Amino acid sequence: MKSKIILSFSLILVVFTFFAFKMDDDPFTLLLKKLEDYSKKYPQEKVHLHLDKPYYAIGDDIWFKAYVLNTQTMAPSNLSKIIYVELINEKDSVKKQLRIPLMSGITWGDFKLTDSLGEGNYRIRAYTNYMRNFGPNFFFDKTIKIGNSWSNKVFTKTNYSFSKENENDKVVANIHFEDKNGIAYNDQEVSYEVQLDAKNVAKGKEKTNSTGDISVAFVNNQPALNKSGKIYATLTMADKSKVTKLIPITSTSNSVDIQFMPEGGTLIQELPQKIAIKAVNANGKGENVTGQIFDDEGSEITSFDTPFLGMGHFTVTMQANKSYTAKIKFKDGSIKDIKLPKPNASGYVMAINNLDTGSVSLKLMATEDLLQKGELKIVAQQNGNVFYVSKAVMNKQVVIANIPKKTLPSGIVQFTLFSADNLPIAERLIFIKNNTDFIALNLNTTKVSTLKRGKTTFAFNATNQQKPIMGSFSVAVTNATKIAPDEDNETNILTSFLLTSDLTGYVEKPNHYFLNDDANTVQELDDLMLTQGWTRILWKNVINNVEPTITYKPEQNVSISGKIMKGKNPVVGGKVMILSTKGGFFMLDTVTNAEGKFSFDNLIFGDSTSFIVQARTKTERKFVDITLDVDPRQIVTKNKNGAEVEINVNNSLMKYIKESDNYFNEMTRLGLLERTIKLNDITITQKKNPTKNTSNLNGSGHADFVMSAEDLKACVTLSQCLEGRLPGVISRDRKFFLMRSQGIPINIILDGIPVEPDFLDNVTPSDVETIELLKSIGNTAIYGGQGAGGIIIITTKRGDGSFRTTRYAPGIVTIAPKGLSVSREFYAPKYDNENRSSKMDLRTTIYWAPQVITDKDGNAQLEFYNADEPGTYRVVIEGLDIVGHLARKVYTYEVK
Repeated sequence: MKSKIILSFSLILVVFTFFAFKMDDDPFTLLLKKLEDYSKKYPQEKVHLHLDKPYYAIGDDIWFKAYVLNTQTMAPSNLSKIIYVELINEKDSVKKQLRIPLMSGITWGDFKLTDSLGEGNYRIRAYTNYMRNFGPNFFFDKTIKIGNSWSNKVFTKTNYSFSKENENDKVVANIHFEDKNGIAYNDQEVSYEVQLDAKNVAKGKEKTNSTGDISVAFVNNQPALNKSGKIYATLTMADKSKVTKLIPITSTSNSVDIQFMPEGGTLIQELPQKIAIKAVNANGKGENVTGQIFDDEGSEITSFDTPFLGMGHFTVTMQANKSYTAKIKFKDGSIKDIKLPKPNASGYVMAINNLDTGSVSLKLMATEDLLQKGELKIVAQQNGNVFYVSKAVMNKQVVIANIPKKTLPSGIVQFTLFSADNLPIAERLIFIKNNTDFIALNLNTTKVSTLKRGKTTFAFNATNQQKPIMGSFSVAVTNATKIAPDEDNETNILTSFLLTSDLTGYVEKPNHYFLNDDANTVQELDDLMLTQGWTRILWKNVINNVEPTITYKPEQNVSISGKIMKGKNPVVGGKVMILSTKGGFFMLDTVTNAEGKFSFDNLIFGDSTSFIVQARTKTERKFVDITLDVDPRQIVTKNKNGAEVEINVNNSLMKYIKESDNYFNEMTRLGLLERTIKLNDITITQKKNPTKNTSNLNGSGHADFVMSAEDLKACVTLSQCLEGRLPGVISRDRKFFLMRSQGIPINIILDGIPVEPDFLDNVTPSDVETIELLKSIGNTAIYGGQGAGGIIIITTKRGDGSFRTTRYAPGIVTIAPKGLSVSREFYAPKYDNENRSSKMDLRTTIYWAPQVITDKDGNAQLEFYNADEPGTYRVVIEGLDIVGHLARKVYTYEVK
């Protein structure tokens, strides 16, 4: 993208004069200097993941390429060199976490979706350690659907109906149960429990009717607080086995929220002003409505609608001493009156017209009392980089200027109007798209094969402003007949870096704004800018010298560090040694500094690697204390993209997951597919044993059963330690249930962080201090709805889950830090004359290449073989160059 510049223009004047801005030492210049210093001192990062497919089935692999940009330079990040990528389930628990090294802001990896997972709405979250300083709002966070037909016996389909009971929301859920062949489970017993925001609101038992349906009714008596939840429905099979399904509750009403947002931020009377409207339904998606604006005399002033995703706008001049009402008509025919806020008698309006292809039209308007009140200033900036500055003296009520778009960077640009006292008084976002900021990809498709198992040779040339580009690209080829893309709703390198990474909250159908450049799309994008807030750079923080708290440093490498103490005094010049025997003998040593601190940097090791840290004083005395530096885990916040949660995941993906069955069955037949083997349940009882370092909210000793480190010595894996050794607990499908409440899985908390059962085998049993079981109401009540099915609390010997230590002797600590993940290589078969396998090739991802590098002439070439199934094959290329120019290209071809 463009590097930082400050521009002044000779502006086109319609009513009065805009004065060119001079770089002197006045207070406003100093304010801009503070912004420049702030953004340079605290540059931030953006992350995008290119996923090979939009949705998956259990048994699939998720392949991804990660790109990280520096917001100050918009070039591949020069800050962090490690990225975290997580797979998070519907209960906001981390299922898998990868820690991957970055190379010039890029890397790649994969997740394997084993059959121990259940179907549902999962999230892929990605961030750097440094990004944690600025909160999770700007993490890469995408909701994906994962279906399960391969190891699934019961399929549900749920629909909700809503009504009002006094002031409360009443919900009736009709749940249908069937097998994968569509045969209903009739006359079967179902127990259910309903949770809203982790609080139990209903439970009971029903029998399915002749069509396999049950009806579950519940009331939300706190509709302002409880917006979503889940139903746990447990079906008892004919063989008395039980299958539990988690059914999302995305809302408890069909209400629509209406917001009116004046352009610039404040309603001002007697001045024509654009007012944006946004209508959002209870599921979080835009709702199209129509309406009229009436004054207090009943006269219609104007009308409006929200033609795209619940967004629209109208222009009105609000008169003094009058009130205004919006009469809203919803799609069900109902009508609601909403009073508009009272406008201010005095103020400024900043109106921007961004619909012209060549320039941005800026209009300033002021009420009469503000004329001749000093200089106003306008700043246009992006991520702290200033691209336009001017001053204006308001001698008359209207000033207009045109700003060439070619001088502004692609993406979201923030215009701010400052008063004579240098305080922000109006703000407006616009979106700019300059072709000079993008890489043009010219495809050579002459050797693309349209035959089954045909060899396709694909070449492309990358240029920017007709000059060749050396860049890093990722290429995904899928059978779009089996993996149908939702183009409007795609998350890609353009939507991530230019749009959603600079907007808080949920952006519906982000790629819609990049598919076309017609007038309607430009207007729809401008309505999005009018209705969606942006908070990456806050002027009030810059003005008041409020600096962010930098707790997490940019990770340049993997390190193990800490401090050596003897009593209350640091050990200066102490000898510290670290060693590991995994993969060959490894040893390093160092000495402590004047504060007793030590560090081993530039370490490279994989997951499940253990180290021994030994410390001594200068005189070889071993009775010292070793304290290791540990960053706490990143908490899992609620899904900001909750509007994309699918209630009936399996049904929505049924065509795909049934076709995937053929692939998995073929792989199983050939012995190439891993499957989970479930062991029989065993129940053993043991005496309670209190703990001291527990994260138990009830406090130490308040548990129904405790296992100590001594009890875990014979365990190979932690899940093995739990299966059959906790009283009143059974395991089923690799989950744990209380025998008295088999419909709700036990929640597992590892060092204060909720985790899933299959995450436990990432923990070495010898690193665990205690395992506590909470099952009585007296011990689970403090956890609210999370304790409904019981709680298992696991405490490691240092009390943190990602960096575990064990002390065996004075001056010696064993540690198992989170290591680096190694990506597997995507397997793409070759069907040349020497390799004509008879097994069916039923892949849905035909080809995946995470690192395609163009040469000095901008050229790159790749080749792959088509699969055995015909259809429309879709090629998606994404990438960037060293200065942050972005590229995306989609190409399709038919295989017959």
